[in-house]
Amino acid sequence: MTRPHHPYLDRPGAERPGPIAFAHRGGALDGLENTAAAFRRAAALGYRHFETDVHATKDGRLVAFHDSTLDRVTDARGRIGDLPWAEVRRAEVAGREPLPLFEELLEEFPEARWNVDIKAAPALVPLVELIRRTNSWDRVCAGSFSEARVARAARLAGPRLATSYGVRGVLGLRLRSYGIPAPVRAGAVCAQVPEARSGIPVVDERFVRTAHARGLKVHVWTVNEANRMEALLDLGVDGIMTDQLETLRTVLTARGAWH
Repeated sequence: MTRPHHPYLDRPGAERPGPIAFAHRGGALDGLENTAAAFRRAAALGYRHFETDVHATKDGRLVAFHDSTLDRVTDARGRIGDLPWAEVRRAEVAGREPLPLFEELLEEFPEARWNVDIKAAPALVPLVELIRRTNSWDRVCAGSFSEARVARAARLAGPRLATSYGVRGVLGLRLRSYGIPAPVRAGAVCAQVPEARSGIPVVDERFVRTAHARGLKVHVWTVNEANRMEALLDLGVDGIMTDQLETLRTVLTARGAWH
């Protein structure tokens, strides 16, 4: 059985429990995703849970960045894992914002909680070492599409690290929601899932009920429409990741659930 609670799941500044509002990549719609500028804007809007991604450079520095290459959103080219930090740090998102090291973000936003997608295996050990060195156990939840990767992070870090399920874990939980026996990893604190995959619903009342019965919170990504946010909250989900920061804040405020 999973742990019933982890400090990562608290809402800093909130007077009572409620759904968590996640700023997906800091709010990706303005083109400055995963930059300090994006997270500053999210913080100014009142967000305290941020979603980001990490890659390791050739020399082991942990960069907050989604893609494996610099090509899509920066003015530079190349695979992050093939380049030293001295080169990666010269790239600018949208030609104006530098790529941050994840350690810099932890330092700049000391009250924030971070949902971290471990995008590639070389980033795993540096992330665990950073969390240990900065004593950020209560502030970081490690996730990955790869269940093996996030399970290894849990083994390396021990029970103080909050983790979510990878694809295999989510599939196991989905099967269990239909009464089909399936293995699921113990020790996770949440299932972070898309609302649907290939047109097939992932999140429904049955899924949420099954997750909650195991002590798991359900966080859904990436939801940008107010009507979908409302429907998911009515199902009892515990968190929503969005690019539309103002929209989610408005929805939660109207429900008396904004912290």
